[in-house]
Amino acid sequence: MTSIQSNPVVLYDGICGLCNRLNQFLLKRDTHDLFLFASLQSGLAASLLERHGADPRDLDTVYVVLDYDQPGERLLARSDAILHLVTQLDGIWKWARAGRLLPKVLRDGIYKVVARNRYRVFGKHDSCMLPDPKHRHKFLEV
Repeated sequence: MTSIQSNPVVLYDGICGLCNRLNQFLLKRDTHDLFLFASLQSGLAASLLERHGADPRDLDTVYVVLDYDQPGERLLARSDAILHLVTQLDGIWKWARAGRLLPKVLRDGIYKVVARNRYRVFGKHDSCMLPDPKHRHKFLEV
């Protein structure tokens, strides 16, 4: 079983169709069993975000918590979070590191446009979707 202290924790909007597709994408390609997940609507996410000075009511952002509950714990947001996630995957996804060549303000600007339109384009669920039983151990506070 994976350890929460050593694995990146993905904080996502549990009712967002795009966010749920991102989770499915990551689960399918997470061959090293790296990622853990918690919805932004969970108590765990709220406490983590408050600890880092982020607003737990802001559901427009995907976050990644690195080194959870360790002295060097860090919170990545928006494009930094997405780039970190995809560069942890094997294969062609490692090339996503090139995205860091774009200025952060530009990357986050694109991210914000997508975030503003995600419900309209990808849909919105009434509640957080339950993970497939084979991935349930990767979801915190289900």
